[in-house]
Amino acid sequence: MAEKLFLEVVTPQKAIVSEEVEIVVAPGSEGEFGALKGHTTFLTSLKVGTLRYKDAKGKERYLFINGGFAEVLPDKVTILAESAEYRKDIDIDRATKAKERAENRLAAKAADTDLVRAEVALKRAVHRLRIKETK
Repeated sequence: MAEKLFLEVVTPQKAIVSEEVEIVVAPGSEGEFGALKGHTTFLTSLKVGTLRYKDAKGKERYLFINGGFAEVLPDKVTILAESAEYRKDIDIDRATKAKERAENRLAAKAADTDLVRAEVALKRAVHRLRIKETK
């Protein structure tokens, strides 16, 4: 049985995860990283993407992470995310509509459209839909 480390995922609104896990894989700004018990200490920013972890029973869990920061210690990983939600909590209709809105804004290229904001909205929607499709 693998040694456990403690995972906390916190947003400004609430704590999403607070439990012992076997492994954490997160979307670091410089690339995806994994952490096991005993990992070297580091701090990194996170990009929009998928946070995966195996809980204490070995079940793989998926969360949508909307950026933030990760602190990795030998026995604990803390994720401070702008927002986060479990795969089961993702509203596929809402994500599909958000994707369509963002695509329409980008395609229209109107002078008053904030293209960076539309691109970020599209990225968030696409990641939510990908997580929902994960088996």
